[in-house]
Amino acid sequence: MKGEKGERRRTALLKIAYRMFIEQGYDSTSIDEIIAEADIAKGTYYYYFPSKEATLEAVIDMMLAEEAERAQAAVASPMPVPQKIVAVILAMRPRQEESGISTTLERSENIVMHEKVGRRLIEVTAPLLTEVVQEGIAQGIFECTNVEERVRMILFLCQRIFDSGHFNERDIEVFVDTVEKTLGAQTGTMDFIKGLIQ
Repeated sequence: MKGEKGERRRTALLKIAYRMFIEQGYDSTSIDEIIAEADIAKGTYYYYFPSKEATLEAVIDMMLAEEAERAQAAVASPMPVPQKIVAVILAMRPRQEESGISTTLERSENIVMHEKVGRRLIEVTAPLLTEVVQEGIAQGIFECTNVEERVRMILFLCQRIFDSGHFNERDIEVFVDTVEKTLGAQTGTMDFIKGLIQ
């Protein structure tokens, strides 16, 4: 019972931190403010989170879990497989109101955490996309082996090309062509992506 109570308190703290990071920004939110809002002792806070950075990491894990739920709903949906791939990837992106938290990660001083979150994102997303690609193979849309490795490569490319926001029309053309070739799809299968990105 104590474990359940502790987990509830930890989740409540996370939700407070999440809300404050969004409303005030990560840098402008102090641990003391989170503690005051939660109405707990400082020692209680540090029992769950040894630092503000650890709190941010836990908030990001919470965001990833919610994104994974949205992605799972896309996997289970009746939409066509190529569109489902894009829906899963889009589901695993932060909501608009969470952009401040994402921006914090992109700063040079947070590069280690940024890389860690990037790896975690691929770990969470790869099994979901693998399921979709296997559905596409069963339907004759894709023809490939080593599916999870191919999916990881596509996700890695997505992160490197699109997360920075610095890409052009040719980058998009090559990305779509690469995805089609990687999954053994007919040329044009994933063309609709161009319109979505542009």
